[in-house]
Amino acid sequence: MTMPASLRTHLEKTHIKYSLVSHVPARSSQYAASLLHLPGKEVAKTVVLRSGKRDLLALLPGSYHINLEKLAAVAGAPVELVGERECYKLFPDCQPGAIPPFGEVYGLPVYLDGTLSENPEIVFCAGTLSDGIRMGNADFVRLAKPRICSFAEKGEIARENATADLVPFEEGGSK
Repeated sequence: MTMPASLRTHLEKTHIKYSLVSHVPARSSQYAASLLHLPGKEVAKTVVLRSGKRDLLALLPGSYHINLEKLAAVAGAPVELVGERECYKLFPDCQPGAIPPFGEVYGLPVYLDGTLSENPEIVFCAGTLSDGIRMGNADFVRLAKPRICSFAEKGEIARENATADLVPFEEGGSK
């Protein structure tokens, strides 16, 4: 799968400079960061959430996790994760778990954690498990017009299955 046509068209229309970075399929931004030889805090992850009856995108460093209470205070209503099946309905042109942070393409607001604005460049998912976009942070902010706030905390939440980042061979991963 390649970058969704809607995203490619959007980027081309805006004339924003970016580069496409490819890697083996990865289900997490942390794993993608290791494949790209970058620190986890320099590769962003997009999380799809619901606040009240409104869906939204949260963009934060891959090595951080969302403090739902902080984000709820900013969004004005309790925040919860949107399930993967629902994400597929919202982003039918993207692979599951590979949502790009361009809410304007999908009609969703974007919340950017302030820690990402400290980096001159930002790398994030391009709609596939094996493609990322690298662009200037200022360009991203100008294009996506996110609400910049503080809702992320260092460290990942412990998971039982740490191998979940690996994509099974039959889905395009390697053994």
